[in-house]
Amino acid sequence: MEKIGFIGLGIMGKPMALNIRKAGFPVTVLNQSKAANTLAEAGADIVASVKELAEQCDIIITMLPDSPDVEQVVSGPDGVLESIRPGSLFIDMSTIAPSTARTIARQMQEKGVEALDAPVSGGQVGAEAASLSIMVGGREAAFQRALPVFQAMGKNIVHIGEPGAGQTTKAANQMIVGMTIQAVAEAFTMARKAGVDLEKMREVLLGGFAQSRILDLHGKRMIERNFAPGFKLKLHKKDMRIALQAGEEFAVPLRGTAQVAAQMDAALAQGNGELDHSALLLVLEQEYKN
Repeated sequence: MEKIGFIGLGIMGKPMALNIRKAGFPVTVLNQSKAANTLAEAGADIVASVKELAEQCDIIITMLPDSPDVEQVVSGPDGVLESIRPGSLFIDMSTIAPSTARTIARQMQEKGVEALDAPVSGGQVGAEAASLSIMVGGREAAFQRALPVFQAMGKNIVHIGEPGAGQTTKAANQMIVGMTIQAVAEAFTMARKAGVDLEKMREVLLGGFAQSRILDLHGKRMIERNFAPGFKLKLHKKDMRIALQAGEEFAVPLRGTAQVAAQMDAALAQGNGELDHSALLLVLEQEYKN
């Protein structure tokens, strides 16, 4: 089996790396967080630097918060580009700008390295259950090489197209998710003010045309007031910014996306950026109280 280097052991990255290890792959991680200890207990190797990791591994995966974080790890001092071996495979599974993904793919090709952009959907639950949807941009041969690793982390794995196509698909995903959360939040806020039982409303709506995973999972969160982060609101706001940038790049006005992004800005201003993105509900509740 090829040796996997995994960078970024956050809410999503830690269970993803653990699932790769559980599938039998040799895994190497950085000694930069408490999560590294959990990986070590599962049999992963620990190294002190990106340089050391890139020199030792055949496939390098990043799962980081934003485009600048990935750019720093890839092309910053002692970054992946300085030490990755020709013939290796670089996979970024973060959610970043499609333009950044295309730039990284060109940089890697100049080093004799294939690159894939492979963002995921499914949240912490999907990461832990190894049931993520994985949308992949890059060359077909690189996708086939990575497929056994992807299968250790996800169920719905699709090669979308050329470099950047995976990130464009993820931007579309985040637009749909964000606007659907806003729709559920608005519907629940109106219904609560009208005195409707939200649990019964959710139950009947799940049996009709309004049924969705957002209504099911996040509707339940809203009813139970459970805003512990599965996916932090501040990160979804970052994703909506990426979507709006893509809309500008291709001259497509994304008015609904812009409106929800503004609601997310209001949530951040309320200090709710560390909460789950279902906490968009709190913005509406604050508005109708005033």
